[in-house]
Amino acid sequence: MSESAERLPAGSDNSSGTATASDLETGSGLYAAISRAMVRLYKEQFGRGPLKAKTRFADPDTLLCTLEGSLTLAEKSLVAMGEDARLRDIRMFFQHASEARFREVIEELTGRHVIAFVSGMDTGRDVSAEVFYLEPVPTG
Repeated sequence: MSESAERLPAGSDNSSGTATASDLETGSGLYAAISRAMVRLYKEQFGRGPLKAKTRFADPDTLLCTLEGSLTLAEKSLVAMGEDARLRDIRMFFQHASEARFREVIEELTGRHVIAFVSGMDTGRDVSAEVFYLEPVPTG
């Protein structure tokens, strides 16, 4: 695990060591660690990190990272010229080219396997979403 990873505390109620929505609500700090990791990835990838990032579970196995304010000046110019589709295409190309790194970070921080990854953005509002579908935690 990388030095920036923050997994669940040893005293967590979850004996499997993997993150679940209820663990994160108890203040383990994992939401913040994931948000910081997403900001770092965006900065590495696009030369600028988002101004705002928020991470939450949408359900027990779906992790949603919302990032705002990540467009560069050149990308803002594309939006002003009405080239939203071109901007989305460029962003999605880079996003999926580094998909393995996005998955790796989430798996490292949560201790859970990412079974699907979806990335999207609203160029007019400068809001991006990274959605990670995690392998369900076995019950029983």
